[in-house]
Amino acid sequence: MRIELKVRTGAYETKVTKEENGVVYLDVNAQPEENEANFEIIKFFHKKYKKPVSIVGGLKSRKKIIEIQD
Repeated sequence: MRIELKVRTGAYETKVTKEENGVVYLDVNAQPEENEANFEIIKFFHKKYKKPVSIVGGLKSRKKIIEIQD
């Protein structure tokens, strides 16, 4: 399963703020330096779905695509 994300870093907590037109808006409690935000995104979705998660698009962008293994 692939999910398109729009990410806002530096938030108080990591949480989904809304879903609109197939895009999940995610606040992340991490900064974009040294991939901290990417690691937080992977950790958040792994905890939610209990499956391996990887970022397959947008590693250095606010718009990301993650893939959750079946």
